[in-house]
Amino acid sequence: MDTQCQPVGLEWLSLSYFLYSLVLALAMVLSLPYWLYQILRRGKYRSGLAERMGKVPPRLGPRPGKIRARSEPLPRVLWIHAVSLGEVLAVSGLVEQMRRSFPQHRVLVSTTTDTGQMLARKRFGEENVFYFPMDFAFAIRPYLRALQPELVVLAETEFWPNFLRLAHASGARIAVVNARISDRSWPNYRRFQWALRKMLMQVDLFLAQTEDDSARLQAIGAAAQRVQVTGNLKFDLSLPASLPIVESLRRSLDQQSAGPVLVCGSTVEDEEPPLLKAFENLRVGHPRAVMILAPRHPERFDEVAILVRQLGIPFLRRSQWQGEALPGTVLLLDSIGELAALYALADVAFVGGSLVPRGGHNIIEPAQHGVAIVTGTHTENFRDIVELFRSRDAVRIVTLAELPLTLMQLLADDAERMALGQRAQETIRSQRGATVRTLQALKTLMAEHEHPLAASAQAAHPD
Repeated sequence: MDTQCQPVGLEWLSLSYFLYSLVLALAMVLSLPYWLYQILRRGKYRSGLAERMGKVPPRLGPRPGKIRARSEPLPRVLWIHAVSLGEVLAVSGLVEQMRRSFPQHRVLVSTTTDTGQMLARKRFGEENVFYFPMDFAFAIRPYLRALQPELVVLAETEFWPNFLRLAHASGARIAVVNARISDRSWPNYRRFQWALRKMLMQVDLFLAQTEDDSARLQAIGAAAQRVQVTGNLKFDLSLPASLPIVESLRRSLDQQSAGPVLVCGSTVEDEEPPLLKAFENLRVGHPRAVMILAPRHPERFDEVAILVRQLGIPFLRRSQWQGEALPGTVLLLDSIGELAALYALADVAFVGGSLVPRGGHNIIEPAQHGVAIVTGTHTENFRDIVELFRSRDAVRIVTLAELPLTLMQLLADDAERMALGQRAQETIRSQRGATVRTLQALKTLMAEHEHPLAASAQAAHPD
């Protein structure tokens, strides 16, 4: 009976992937006007289009810029995928540790977004970074043939059916690190768990951020023996190196007696108006106050500049700033990769995506600097981090109506503001160690792949 059922099951599985690919292609065709608008009007997705469609860039060759001799073996590859800027930051420490722990391998990093690509190239070298292919077999297979990865590491929850199927079939081990399922995503995962079970069988190891994430992964089909809780890699982020712009602004702020400084990071549409109104209120009591405003998405820089101008608030663009006076102004941060370091200048930091229902953004970056943090109530994407900080009185969570008064109170009470920032910094220190645990789990997985018996010994006696 089993021998008769197996071909039927395989045929149904193949049909499922075919139907998925067909629906994905149809969705792309129907949404083509949107993509063309994003490419032509906003410049999004234009970069790396050929790579996304399956063209493997020459820089990923065994020796960038050189032709490989026939007798030269292919390099052993570890492929790490980090969707966007946030995931690139999260895996940065892990990438460096893997380079040291696997010196005989080449660690390559793929991203989906342009901002993630820019940061990854800066951190890991352009020759080691590329755009993740679209989830079609014709786009994925060229990469698997060219790279022949021994291990594929996916950051957080990037479950692409065709990619997982083909990577698994190629013989690569697959691990999902820093895995999480947000409150916002959880209902959809449960709704489609019947389809997810087969797909998750392709994954060899899930390294979850929390026990809740572990339970949710198992509920949608991840085998319990393949799930471990290793913590959140974002707690292990190194304090960003001070950038020239940070020192330039610090000197100008001191020389011009400007301040206090409010840094509003990762803001989204409909958040800037109330933040700018709150800044106008702050300027009544603090006429030399400065706001550093950093919209989350680069394509909105011009839109936000127009908004600030319409409100009549003096403002400067970071890209054009040449030392002009800062007191009483908004400095629009129209650059990529500088926000984390600029939090060091803040007296108070507001972390966006949270005053409106967008799930929030990471509050760890300002916490690293010991800055008092304010965020909105919509923080579902970072529920565990925010709850941890809240339980230790290390963050202020506000509604839209509470925002102006909270900012004024913190700026009026130096002792409380500094204590809030110190508690945030102490919370970060208490949670470190996820990178070490993740690396050890990946080492064990690699050892199981190469030497099954040796892996058991390594697991029993880790370094």
